[in-house]
Amino acid sequence: MKRIKYAFCLYLSLLYIGEAVSQNPDIWLSERINGWNSQEVRQFSRAMTNSEIAVALSIPAGIAIYGLYSGEKKYLNDAVVICASIAGSYALTQAFKLMIDRKRPYEKYPDRIVCRDPSSSSSFPSTHTSTAFALATSLSLQYPRWYVIAPSMLWASAVGFARINQGVHYPSDVLGGMILGAGTAYLSYRINKWRLKKRTFKMPYSVQVVYPY
Repeated sequence: MKRIKYAFCLYLSLLYIGEAVSQNPDIWLSERINGWNSQEVRQFSRAMTNSEIAVALSIPAGIAIYGLYSGEKKYLNDAVVICASIAGSYALTQAFKLMIDRKRPYEKYPDRIVCRDPSSSSSFPSTHTSTAFALATSLSLQYPRWYVIAPSMLWASAVGFARINQGVHYPSDVLGGMILGAGTAYLSYRINKWRLKKRTFKMPYSVQVVYPY
């Protein structure tokens, strides 16, 4: 019941961000970030955008391959949880896109926003950001070390920045993607913990049978 309540609260939060956020600060910040138009920034944004699919596929695949090679089932389980986080995040993102159907900034403000990566889907929330934060959060929960958390979160944040810089998302789209991706990863992590705990549950006492000689 609690998970249903949390999911409903997440839905309301995303809906609020998508519809109730004032357009003026959102487009103002979009315009400023989109205006960073040096060759280096454009190349960085393109590289971050293109890295989303490759990283999201290669990391869980690498963990799974290591699990198979080493014979440690933990890593196979970790790979499954990460894939579930990414898949769940992607599915929910597409559902929200259909429900909210927000125009992209370059479509609504063609005189203020330059598009560098056109897309036919709606704007809210950002799929790239959602996937990136689902992966980053899942990795951070599975392997809570600074050398895992810091690079993964920096990469996910860079993906969100890139989508604004390319003119295809508002900051609120990216924020919605962050919440959705991180929330889905945390939910997958907790469900996996519950499943493992239930599977390894032991009786509070043991019965010892003594056979007489």
